[in-house]
Amino acid sequence: MTLAAPAPSSPQARRTLAVCGGAHALHDGFTDILNALWPLLQAQFGLAYAAIGALRGLYSAFFALGQIPAGSLATRIGAARVLAGGTLLAALGFAIAGLTGSLVGVAIGLAVAGLGGACQHAVSSSLVAAAYAGPRSRTALGTYNFSGDLGKAVLPASFALLAAAVGWQTGLVAVAILGVLGAGAILALVPATPLDRPLERDEVGAGGSDKPWAFRLLVAIHVADDLVRSGFLIFLPFLLRDKGADLPTIGLGLSLVFAGGAAGKLACGWLGARFGVVRTVILTETATTLLILALLPSSLPLSLVLLPAVGLMLNGTSSVLYGTVPEFVTAERRTKAFAIFYTSGSLTGMVGPLLFGTLGDFTGVATAVSVVAAVALLTVPLVLFLRPALRP
Repeated sequence: MTLAAPAPSSPQARRTLAVCGGAHALHDGFTDILNALWPLLQAQFGLAYAAIGALRGLYSAFFALGQIPAGSLATRIGAARVLAGGTLLAALGFAIAGLTGSLVGVAIGLAVAGLGGACQHAVSSSLVAAAYAGPRSRTALGTYNFSGDLGKAVLPASFALLAAAVGWQTGLVAVAILGVLGAGAILALVPATPLDRPLERDEVGAGGSDKPWAFRLLVAIHVADDLVRSGFLIFLPFLLRDKGADLPTIGLGLSLVFAGGAAGKLACGWLGARFGVVRTVILTETATTLLILALLPSSLPLSLVLLPAVGLMLNGTSSVLYGTVPEFVTAERRTKAFAIFYTSGSLTGMVGPLLFGTLGDFTGVATAVSVVAAVALLTVPLVLFLRPALRP
């Protein structure tokens, strides 16, 4: 990304962070509404876990396909148009799924919504990193990631309550209306910053130095972390259902996870800056494994108590990883790096649920969730290899 880096305390920087954070909350909430939708689709269409994983994979595939083109498009037509256009496209996808009410219509709608959702992460992250250049970018990106989990905490639970009252189709149409309103707000409020001019003299050095091997290793850690998150979230509604939860309680459980995740992203962004990436990732991933395993034998009330802690550790790692991207790329390569980083996570979100869903059909939910928990430990040796590339 090649745009000016205003002072971290400037009104433009704060406005950029606020608008990008709002877009992140909206889009992440849209994505995780799907976790409340899966049990409803299973009940109506008699879907196996593998089929649900395939639907999630379809959404994630189009989400992945749009990441890099969205970043390139933003440099040509501007961030405001890309963010607003992507939000409108996501709204259109949810409208298609809700208005048709058929399995084919749901599949088409998820593909369209996934492509629209791809227009947010890379563009917003690059805008925030540029607005808060240098060491403060890690904290600013942690705040940006925290805002995404606010949307996750509110929208899935709201959708679950609405779907329980009026049906999932009407609930999706309401989500689409919210997307249209959000697109208008983004277009009106996002700073009109050009994204395609050369770097100014005082911007040189605003990013880190190019360390391709370290960036690739960071992406590998991100992939393993996303495997755990996507695998756990696709099974959580069914795990709670098997403990006796109804739809509003499942929505509550998802909100508790995402509320914990919001706190985790904010706290772990700070921990990563204070205690280092390696120590923070080892702590969060080890705790993620232990907490997920603790959920399996727990009663429903105890599970609801544990879920905020699970969310805190499950989502906290991502703030540390996102905040580290600028250390391994120069400022002019930042947009492409973020696009590649987010694309890798989206591809993981496409493959992971399908693989874990198939495993769940053969072994049951409890065994599949145990395997998901074990995958978190794969990040520990990877992050140890990353140590030499990190700033003191």
